[in-house]
Amino acid sequence: MKTKFFTSLLTVLLFGNLVNATPLPQEDPEKDKVIIYVLKNILTRGHYVQKELNDDFSEHVYNDFITSLDPSKRYFTQEDLTEFSQYKYEIDNQLQESNIDFYKLVYGRFLEKLQTAKITYKNFLLQPFDYTKKEVIDLDYKKVPFAKNENELLDYWRQQLKLQVLSRIQEADEQQEEKLKKDPTFKIKNFETLEFEARTAVLKNMNDLYMRIDELENSDWYSTFLNSVVSSFDPHTTYMSPRIKTRFDQDMSGKLEGIGARLQKDGIYTKIVELISGGPAWKQGELEPGDIILEVAQGEAEPLDIVGMRLDDAIKFIKGKKGTEVRLTVKKKLDGSTVVIPIIRDVVELEETFVKSSIVKKDGKFYGVINLPKFYIDFNDVNKRNATSDMEREIARLKAEKVEGLIIDLRNNGGGSLKTAIEIGGLFIDKGPIVQVKYRDEPANVKNDTDPKTQWKGPLVIMVNEMSASASEIFAAAMQDYGRGVIIGGKQTYGKGTVQNVLPLNYYVKKYPEDLGALKMTIQKFYRINGGSTQIEGVYSDIAMPDRYSYMDYGERDLEGALPWDKVPQANYTKTNSYLNFADVVYNSKQRINKDEKFISINEYAKWLKKNQDDNIYSLNYNDYKKENDDRKEESKKFKDIFKYESDLSFTSPKYELSLFKKDTVLKDKRITWHKNLKKDIYMNEALNVLSELKMNKNYHIVKN
Repeated sequence: MKTKFFTSLLTVLLFGNLVNATPLPQEDPEKDKVIIYVLKNILTRGHYVQKELNDDFSEHVYNDFITSLDPSKRYFTQEDLTEFSQYKYEIDNQLQESNIDFYKLVYGRFLEKLQTAKITYKNFLLQPFDYTKKEVIDLDYKKVPFAKNENELLDYWRQQLKLQVLSRIQEADEQQEEKLKKDPTFKIKNFETLEFEARTAVLKNMNDLYMRIDELENSDWYSTFLNSVVSSFDPHTTYMSPRIKTRFDQDMSGKLEGIGARLQKDGIYTKIVELISGGPAWKQGELEPGDIILEVAQGEAEPLDIVGMRLDDAIKFIKGKKGTEVRLTVKKKLDGSTVVIPIIRDVVELEETFVKSSIVKKDGKFYGVINLPKFYIDFNDVNKRNATSDMEREIARLKAEKVEGLIIDLRNNGGGSLKTAIEIGGLFIDKGPIVQVKYRDEPANVKNDTDPKTQWKGPLVIMVNEMSASASEIFAAAMQDYGRGVIIGGKQTYGKGTVQNVLPLNYYVKKYPEDLGALKMTIQKFYRINGGSTQIEGVYSDIAMPDRYSYMDYGERDLEGALPWDKVPQANYTKTNSYLNFADVVYNSKQRINKDEKFISINEYAKWLKKNQDDNIYSLNYNDYKKENDDRKEESKKFKDIFKYESDLSFTSPKYELSLFKKDTVLKDKRITWHKNLKKDIYMNEALNVLSELKMNKNYHIVKN
């Protein structure tokens, strides 16, 4: 309800401004211009950053759009850029008048270049390259200049295609050497055969790529341009086309209405990749992974041929409202037969996006592990399943099984709903501030947990990594500030301390007949209850463990245009006195990690990965290329076993899931796989070591800060 209320309030405020602003262009009210008109008004009035549409803005849009269309410098030349540059400092003026001449010029030229590219790569791949030539390619395209002219552009193409072929030759040669070691009778292919097969494979990949590119429409490329415009405000402000908005809603809710199958483009065909456990197709039982959908009919209506149709369009016909029937004409993978499969659509829950838990026994005690992949909520109906209610229920089930400590695994959790982050934080404290949020030019507003109920009062460890972001950081920061739990994981979390709200553009244009999409706009910044922002800095772990991302350029701090770190006054909160030995436990863990050979090796591996990340120069001479790869492979040998680890712990599902497994064998198999991975997870093992050492203060009380 809060989300809907806020959206409505912001809509009213902004819409009032728009109504009184310059009217929509009447002489040429095409959709593209309408979208630009609405976006510029919303952004300048509502974005957290007050930004002028000036020459700096214009230059950003100019550079970003060209780079977005041509990140590998395959299409445009410096001659093209000379022509484009007439608009470099004029885009701001054009957009004030809802003029998109810059977009039309660049997009039109881009379409021409795409057609030329199809001829170019096919011609190059007709015959072998010269693999004896001493030359190199630099893949740091941010530093590589655009080609001076069409002749130099052709050479760029030649080098990039040659590198792709070289890579495949080297990989195939390596594979056959391994086979020869196992089977001395294995027949080795000569270089010419490997080269031909590699070139053929690259040609197929390029054909597939340009088939997918051909499926894209003007609206797709225009969305790219619009994102170049809105990204000038900050990296998390994005334009969502109607199709992307639908995916966003589905991702946030963890639900969709349809048949419950994952689809993939396979040449001109739409192929079934996976059936979602418990979904309509899974229950119906006839559809299988690998099957090809040829036609789609709505109930008894005439079937529609979807062969050659773009995947997004095919999905539109296959999905549909709960209770309606879709009839799929399918070519079966097993025997090639063609059958018609009727399926009644239903609401499909994407189980992997929801909370799940496991129980593990360590040193005679039972502990619970809860994996929270996202702070999910259905924005269209907040009374539906959400992360808060699922987490509360999962904790209750684990308490019933007498667990004595909890691990909340937030690794790779990119965030989600602010509302659920606040509510989940409240499950571990009596009540009080969880986060502070701030609008542009206003003081910070403290968001509180107002429910005095505490769902879990026992030992708590929270696992994070460099990909834990946004709502994950709010929850972890609150637990750290209260001293309620130990944060363990990467050195620091992602550092996304901004709040976005999704604003459907049609709210701002009365009676416009077409769907204009939505703007996901940064409207606030997050601040910890101690006053510091989670922006850029993220949350620093109490116990930092080396991982492969330790030295990588990864996180908010590495994004162009990211908003800066700052602070606000501390909220009025009190710290818990949860543990008798917090400092000792943290110290003991750090000592174990520093002495552990596995963690030492992982740290060295992370340094090696960083060194390779910074090396973007590759030889295009086959012998030199092969030697470089052989040297890299030899270097990597000392790291090949660093993640080979298996604890003596045994992870099992809570009792309530065991009854579900009788009906849902797919879910059972997924849980078995997850438990096997937990057993092999050195980070989870150390988190359990920490959890088992924590001693609760029997006189648990609140201490004034």
